[in-house]
Amino acid sequence: MANRQSPGAGGSGAALLEPRPSGAYGGMAQVTQVSVNSTESTGSVESADPAEAAGPATSPAAQVTAPPRATDPPGASAPPESAPPESPTLGGLTIPVGPIERGMSWVIRKLSWSRLARPRVAMAISGLGLLLSMFVSSTAPNIETLPVRLPLSHLLPSLQHMPILPSTILYTGDVLACLGLAGMLWAHSQGWRPNPRHLLLASAVIVAIMVCLTPVGSSDTGSYAAYGRITALGGNPYVTNPAAWFAHHPGYYHYYHVVGWAWVKQPSVYGPIATVVQAFAAWIGGTSVTTTIWMLMILNGIVFIGIGVLLLKTSDDPVRATLFWVANPVLIMQLVGGGHLDTLVAGAAICAIQVARRARGMWGDVLVGVMIGLGCGVKATVALVALGLAWPLLRRHEWRRVARMAVVALVVVGLEYIPYGLVGLKPLFGGLKLVGLPSPWWVFYAVGHDLLGFSKNAIETPVSYLWPIALIIVAQLIYKRISSDQPREVVAPFALAFAWILVAPWVFAWYTALAWVALTQVPRNRMTRWLTIVTVVLALWHSSGGQAPIHVMAAHVHPMPRVGPGLVEPGR
Repeated sequence: MANRQSPGAGGSGAALLEPRPSGAYGGMAQVTQVSVNSTESTGSVESADPAEAAGPATSPAAQVTAPPRATDPPGASAPPESAPPESPTLGGLTIPVGPIERGMSWVIRKLSWSRLARPRVAMAISGLGLLLSMFVSSTAPNIETLPVRLPLSHLLPSLQHMPILPSTILYTGDVLACLGLAGMLWAHSQGWRPNPRHLLLASAVIVAIMVCLTPVGSSDTGSYAAYGRITALGGNPYVTNPAAWFAHHPGYYHYYHVVGWAWVKQPSVYGPIATVVQAFAAWIGGTSVTTTIWMLMILNGIVFIGIGVLLLKTSDDPVRATLFWVANPVLIMQLVGGGHLDTLVAGAAICAIQVARRARGMWGDVLVGVMIGLGCGVKATVALVALGLAWPLLRRHEWRRVARMAVVALVVVGLEYIPYGLVGLKPLFGGLKLVGLPSPWWVFYAVGHDLLGFSKNAIETPVSYLWPIALIIVAQLIYKRISSDQPREVVAPFALAFAWILVAPWVFAWYTALAWVALTQVPRNRMTRWLTIVTVVLALWHSSGGQAPIHVMAAHVHPMPRVGPGLVEPGR
């Protein structure tokens, strides 16, 4: 399996920025501008992007050092020309570049040479975004947090009687985190090569603080704690739910109280490995739901930093991988601040990807299958990574490797479900029928059910068939947008994970962890901008602590009940 190579020349008229670091990681690198002719090599489907043009170029074109302008950041050369990007080609077919992407490229060209792209400015903005998120967590309980107070949330008074202020602060933090991330990536493309170990250390300090603060932006950790307590007491979280368990166990009230109001009658949709983690935290917490949630936050933070260490040790470009994961303020806010199990999903996924890229022989395939099986034991979405890893092998007719991985993964998943039986899969399939904004399927559901009067089953059935087809089509388009000289073992999993985010009927900001961790291994591509924007849009859209606004609660009596701002749950 070939090692990763730098991408070929970009689109016509584009310019690549090639950083030349003075040391292993440190210092502002010298930046040279590379001339690129108008003929694009076959299979290269992306033009150069100032926000993504990090890493050495392989173009044979002569390198000419361009004098920096007075307005450019120190150590940088003149930026690329402002001509709009031309449509890339693939095998003689033209992949059109629409007005949205042209507009985005224009905005990026302007901002990538602004003060925002200076490392200190970008890091300051990122830090401010994280600080605002931590401020909201430290003023729990409020509209954006769970109704509990973790150790560091006792330092400030609660904002529970000020519903607008916490949301405003948190939304501002989301936007600042997005701008800070963009600024750091632009600075990196212009030669900034920070020591990834220093970034990892700084992130570890931030994570250590955040895991001691009340989860913000979601009520999922409350559900984790409730399912864990049910399991620790000998119950089966796949056949019962928090409301039913509380009806027979009055002492369970403190756990029932922290579950989001829309999920109190929902059995667990998480895999057996997730249930083990939840039960372990509940075993430590005992009757204290606060301690259980704290344990879940700590375990999640450890896994997040552990992934950062793995990426630092195994990535071809540790700086890029660190910026995309452990130093990514958007992900820190969503995964660590929210305490989501998707961190474990990303951990299993990147382990499988890195083993598949490096290990040879039967035992390497077995290890990949084990990682996939363990990941599916947290959430079934790891199957997307499995499909992505299998795709290039199938194209190379390596049938035995695919068969070994698939058999091992299925055996691992089967062993995980033995204590629960097939009944453990029932809530999972029920969860596949959920629909919510901003997914376009919500419009399909609303029109069909509310306006045309079709039954829920009549709408759910075509949606359940159509969205996987849409996923394959969108994944193929993303796959073709990334240069053919990139490692297919990471491009295919990323394409499927990102396509799932775009077309799935039910998606949240923390679901993007799967796409982000795969993207850490894909050099120079235009998808980073879109993944960043999609993540932040989802964070703004679905930010809540499970406490619905008044107008949403009032809408609960509507024939199509809502699960949150713009969300519906078509089966309950």
